[in-house]
Amino acid sequence: MHLQLRRHSREIGNPWFRIGSRVALLAILVSLAACASAGNPAPDTGSGSVGANPSAPAVTWPVKTRHHVDLWLHGFAMLQDDTTLVPYFRRGYKAELLAFKGRSNVTTQLDANTGRLRTRFAQDSRIVNAQFIALYFDSFNEMFQAIDLFIRAEGEPRAARDRETASLIALLANYFPSAADRDWLRLFSQSLRDEDSRFYRSYWDQQQRDRSAVLSSVENLWQNTYRPRMQTFLNNTSQAAGEVLLSLPLNGEGRTLSAGKRQNATAVTYPLRSQDAIEAIYVIVHEIVGSIAGTAVNDNVTPNDRQEGRADRYTSAAAVRAGAILLQKTSPELVDGYARYYLRSANRSIGPNATASLALAFPLPDTIRDAISRQIDVVIGGI
Repeated sequence: MHLQLRRHSREIGNPWFRIGSRVALLAILVSLAACASAGNPAPDTGSGSVGANPSAPAVTWPVKTRHHVDLWLHGFAMLQDDTTLVPYFRRGYKAELLAFKGRSNVTTQLDANTGRLRTRFAQDSRIVNAQFIALYFDSFNEMFQAIDLFIRAEGEPRAARDRETASLIALLANYFPSAADRDWLRLFSQSLRDEDSRFYRSYWDQQQRDRSAVLSSVENLWQNTYRPRMQTFLNNTSQAAGEVLLSLPLNGEGRTLSAGKRQNATAVTYPLRSQDAIEAIYVIVHEIVGSIAGTAVNDNVTPNDRQEGRADRYTSAAAVRAGAILLQKTSPELVDGYARYYLRSANRSIGPNATASLALAFPLPDTIRDAISRQIDVVIGGI
């Protein structure tokens, strides 16, 4: 099954949910807790975030991890068949996690309900776009309490008692517009909560301990070398600030929520070893050029290209090629490694010239490639 993420790996978000979302959203949810009818929420264990120090000065584009983001993406990784050229999820992730659970003699509702949940994917592949939802929230409880609220309101914003709650319901209704969609979400959220309590939370915590040095290595590379080189590009593409989330399930396709110049969230691959920390930088670069790549494709394809699916293929290839172009102009020493990483992600052979192999594996019309290069020049030049 070939599933297409909306805007591939980028979502344009509602700024209200990213600006002070913890305070505003919790105020809504606490006020509704007394009348909850969907059972008691899981006890709040905090944001499950590593790499954030509340007492430290604000950092531009800090590197963090978030438990609820990984849990949400883990659920999708365990359900969907990933046949995209650059996989959404790390190759072998599903088999690895199933084997891990098998050795631990763990079976959860997610395992029991996999068949029913996968059936809905076959009926409506647009559900895959709901992968972005976790990026709107700051914690496990915020996300699942919001889902409970949405389900109780039957997806109807007019059932809300205030504007903010109506906006929250409308956000989720955008991804789950029908009653059948809401039924899927209800089953998925119940299954994920059971998966988390029986298995995933302990697995995630262990992974954070095992990879703590990796997080430090990524943060050092990003903050001390590569973000400063790319800050002009970030500033001039309305990405002056945000947060980088290292995510256990992800591969070369990150997930990016763009919700204002200073309210962006980009989830990228979480390398296994410190010596591979540069792989996270590659995916960050792939994500931050996504809008430019998408615009170049939209401006240089025909209606026939769209109708026959070429525009979608170009958009995916354009993001990969745009990352290489940005690196060539800001950090040329990374271009070869970047090309090799995306060729491995796509399971394509690496010839004697990795950059040439990348162009063959991710072909683009010259008009689109040249448009990307020109626009990156404009952005870096500050025009």
